[in-house]
Amino acid sequence: MADPPRLHPEDRADFEAVLDLALSTADVHGAVRADPTGRTAAHLRAHALAHSDDITAAAGEPYRAYLAARIAARRPPATGSLLPALAVLTPLVAATSAGALLLLGSLLQVGDAPGPLPGSLVAAGWTLALVAAVTGLLGLAALLRSALGARADRVEDARLAWRQALLDRGMLPHLRRHTAVAHSAAGITPCSPPGTLTPCPARAGKDRTPCSD
Repeated sequence: MADPPRLHPEDRADFEAVLDLALSTADVHGAVRADPTGRTAAHLRAHALAHSDDITAAAGEPYRAYLAARIAARRPPATGSLLPALAVLTPLVAATSAGALLLLGSLLQVGDAPGPLPGSLVAAGWTLALVAAVTGLLGLAALLRSALGARADRVEDARLAWRQALLDRGMLPHLRRHTAVAHSAAGITPCSPPGTLTPCPARAGKDRTPCSD
């Protein structure tokens, strides 16, 4: 089985964006707000950043798919479909025809052939040469645009799928597991909700003052 992928430096910004999103979810945000000092939020953030590879490994397969799509997008586009073939053949045929007409018309002009035929052949040759140049440029631009657009869409889809998996499988479970640890590091002792008569642990045996005091 392949080792889980490590977080690439260029994906650090996405990782931190997912971390911010996870910290804003209802249950995690409620735990963070329970600490008015802000130390719980700082501890959770620092711990998640320090364990980025472990969290990334929880969404290993979507991350591999995203990395593969990104690598594939950097390769030269394949030319096996009909559209690339037409984009290559059209200017090629036009250029070949232009060359033949220009050569034939020039030979007739050199041979002093009578009539308008030599001039017409030369004019048609230059027209086809222009057609070859224009269609070649347009075809190349269309191929590049379609190839790059399709690849960019695949990469973005893979990126979004990885970010969602990172949030659901890695970030939220990690933050939920370490919320209690973060509270302990911040010096927060869990006690009963406001409005109850259960005393805080620090006051047990002294009075029955609710924790909301």
